[in-house]
Amino acid sequence: MAPKSKDGDVVVAFSGKWISWAHTVVAYSAFLGALFTGLSLHYQKIVQNEYYGYPQEWFPSVSATIGDRYPERSVFQLFIAITSGPRFALVFLWYILTARPNSSLPKFVAGVGLFRTVTCGGWTYVTSTDDHGWHDIFMISYLIATVPWTLGCLALSPNKAKALRYRKIFAGCFFGTLVPLIYFFIQHKVHKVAGAYTIYAFFEWALVLFDVSFDAVTAIDFENFEIVVKDVKGLSRGNDSSSIAHAAREKEKYTAVGNVLDQKFTWSEALDAVADTYNGFVFWSTLTSLGLVVWYFPLWHMGLSGYEAFVMSSISPFLLGIGPLRSIVIRNIRLIHLLSLAGLLGYLVTSPALRLCIVGFGVSNSCLAWSATWYAERGSNKRLENRVFSWSLGLIASSIAKFAFFTNNPIWPIMHRPNGGWNNLGLVLAILAVLRSTRTVATTGGALETSGKAKGSSVLSSLGLAGLFFGMHTLLSDSSTMILWVWEGYPVRGPIAANGVLTITAMCVGLCMGHIYPEVVAMRTRYLVTAMGAFLVTVFSNWLGYLGALLLACFMMSLAPPFLSSAAHRNPGTTFGLAFLFYNFMVLAHVWTVAYAFVPGGPLLREHTDYIMTATVLLLGAGVVTSSEVGLPSKIRGRTRRSGRFGGAYHVYIVGLLELVAVSVAYLRFPTNDYVPYHKDDKLVTAAIWTVHFSLDNDMWSSEHRIRDVIKELEIDVMGLLETDTQRIIMGNRDTTQFLAEDLGMYVDFGPGPNKHTWGCALLSKFPILNSTHHLLPSPVGELAPAIHATIDAYGTLMDVFLFHSGQEEDPEDRRLQSEYLATLMHESPRPKILLSYLVTKPLEGNYNTYVGEKSGMKDIDPSDWDRWCEYILYKGLRRTGYARVSRSTITDTEIQLGKFQIGEAENDNERINEEQVPEGLRFPQLFRGEGVRGHRYHVFDEPRYFQ
Repeated sequence: MAPKSKDGDVVVAFSGKWISWAHTVVAYSAFLGALFTGLSLHYQKIVQNEYYGYPQEWFPSVSATIGDRYPERSVFQLFIAITSGPRFALVFLWYILTARPNSSLPKFVAGVGLFRTVTCGGWTYVTSTDDHGWHDIFMISYLIATVPWTLGCLALSPNKAKALRYRKIFAGCFFGTLVPLIYFFIQHKVHKVAGAYTIYAFFEWALVLFDVSFDAVTAIDFENFEIVVKDVKGLSRGNDSSSIAHAAREKEKYTAVGNVLDQKFTWSEALDAVADTYNGFVFWSTLTSLGLVVWYFPLWHMGLSGYEAFVMSSISPFLLGIGPLRSIVIRNIRLIHLLSLAGLLGYLVTSPALRLCIVGFGVSNSCLAWSATWYAERGSNKRLENRVFSWSLGLIASSIAKFAFFTNNPIWPIMHRPNGGWNNLGLVLAILAVLRSTRTVATTGGALETSGKAKGSSVLSSLGLAGLFFGMHTLLSDSSTMILWVWEGYPVRGPIAANGVLTITAMCVGLCMGHIYPEVVAMRTRYLVTAMGAFLVTVFSNWLGYLGALLLACFMMSLAPPFLSSAAHRNPGTTFGLAFLFYNFMVLAHVWTVAYAFVPGGPLLREHTDYIMTATVLLLGAGVVTSSEVGLPSKIRGRTRRSGRFGGAYHVYIVGLLELVAVSVAYLRFPTNDYVPYHKDDKLVTAAIWTVHFSLDNDMWSSEHRIRDVIKELEIDVMGLLETDTQRIIMGNRDTTQFLAEDLGMYVDFGPGPNKHTWGCALLSKFPILNSTHHLLPSPVGELAPAIHATIDAYGTLMDVFLFHSGQEEDPEDRRLQSEYLATLMHESPRPKILLSYLVTKPLEGNYNTYVGEKSGMKDIDPSDWDRWCEYILYKGLRRTGYARVSRSTITDTEIQLGKFQIGEAENDNERINEEQVPEGLRFPQLFRGEGVRGHRYHVFDEPRYFQ
């Protein structure tokens, strides 16, 4: 007890632990008080959700409990207001306890603690009913701030083993609860499983309990504080220096995680880690954009154009095999990194050819710069591993950026301000990151090592790197790629795009495994699990296939540290040059599995993704053979063990932050499934077909926003899109339908996945898709013809929609077989139906008569329209009210065709009527008459056609 009268009389004195206890008790009272009040007064109302009520759902979620009902909401808000006092005191005492001279981390953690307190008040007092947007902003900000608060508290935890143990338990439980929480939310929201929301509610309540419990541990730390109120100013501080507690802390800090979190925090090293990671992000952003801008040219030339040679831009590390050049590059590494930023300048150029040249130059310098950086840092195990970690984190950051921007990277050269690009900001940050990151690169490592070099073959090492680069690029550069590999249509039986957060999580776990816990799972075991994952994702669909995808993502990322660390101790020209060369061969090979009709030797790889996956696994195996620990110099192995393998804690913090950003994006991107058609009062279905040319417009800009605008303005309820499969390296590993579906509010079926070797077809619908089946039609000679057969619920009536892309004009036998297959498929359906198709035939001739007539039972939307060749709309069992053709603008090379149909009405004849005779709700928009808008107008007939 402080003296009573040294500086004045003591008014009151009490232990600091009561601050923690007050915070804990009042916080729990807020939640539990609202829960008990709600259960007593409004039980059946608060367990009700949008799909089910009691008895299927029998326990309320946190949000339903503390939401808008009186008096539950008032009880919760009252106690939360009371909690704010102890909360601010708790953050203040924690800062006093942990503040150290020349350390900025305690100030940062205290700032985060204050921010969390404010945002908690935000989502408490601004409910989703008051303002859904601000409620979500406050909630997501609170969750994001939880990561640095938790990690910061662990890093600053005083010398009390008991407190540290409890913090680890509650932190682990908190973040571990997120996984089942997200799973059962998906079961409820997407699969609409009865009872899933109740289980989700239990995990949500557990999250609250663990969050409060984590802060309650401060009661142990604050026992050494005494809060004294005097009539004059004073401060009493305590410090636990017992040998037992100190010994426990010392023992703890030598564990792997303790070694990471126990390091002294400095803003300089933190900024270095952020800068390095952003440089890695720029590398992957530039590399993933190269294939995309190359693809533009064969796409518009309908064959090889010559520009494909730019794929080889990445083999520049061969220059490091020349001694004088290697020394020049390493001594001027900052300049090379700055030159690599040319890849971000492509958006400033309108000429597609010049843009490709700029991106190719950027990629060449980027590969050269990173290869030289790894080699130059080989003398310091810690620095080398930090560079490798940053480069790998760059891939994760790139994948998260694409996750947030619907599979487009906002700094790609196909992006600019009109279509959502963040190019200016990305470029400025890249320049700052390079200037920061290259301050500490070793510049005296130009000479090849003559002793202590890694054992084993440099060629095998390069093969392993090639497999690693290719696997990371083709499977992990977008979080939805492998999700679409295992997608099989409706009803949903596997992951959806929003589940990409699980892929990202697996990547983060694998990367940390490879750096922090390399001995937990032996490298050969990691390789075998990677191979098993590759087998599962290649052979199986739905959740089993996706389990393989997660294993592949996790354990492939864990191979990056040993592969690159080993390669850095070899001749960089041979190792990295050959690695990128073999990587390029794999890139071309995986494109040939679908583009076999346009390339020499293509038929050898036709429809053989399994060959490509097998080759990738074998390449990784070559890397495992030569990169295992026995192949490294003994001095490196010893240094590795003594250093705990990993250099700094900052990358772990970045992993946590990126993971929480990914979780937040997933939360925002979960589909609402509450979509409404444009003309529900008229029971009208507006259906359309459009070939969107892989969402790359005539000027090499990403066209999703322009496609979205015209679909919305034409008020299309069912949209068939062709040439949509862009989930390959050469197309940027994108998925146009994600943005369109979520922005327009439509259900989506991506169609046959990228491992089905088609150019893609996708179906968007304002109506629920009850069932969908994917078909690969007979194609003995030419390209595979994809089709979707979907059953939708249109105003309570089951209706079938067929979407189909036939083979090329050069393959008449393929097209004949396909017409017979599809005609039989349509004829077997007893429901009203619509065909949205790309048929490659003239009206009333050849295969047209198979698609239209008794064999299929289908009718042409307008038999008098003789000026057609590709796109057709057919129907049966519906009243056709209108037909229109809309010009493409500069988005693609094909027009939009639309048809309007009324549900529940009998078929009509081909008698046309004037628009004045058509009810307002059944008319096409006036916006597209005359000159139209943005290059879209009614053409061919110059106006829509209407039928009696």
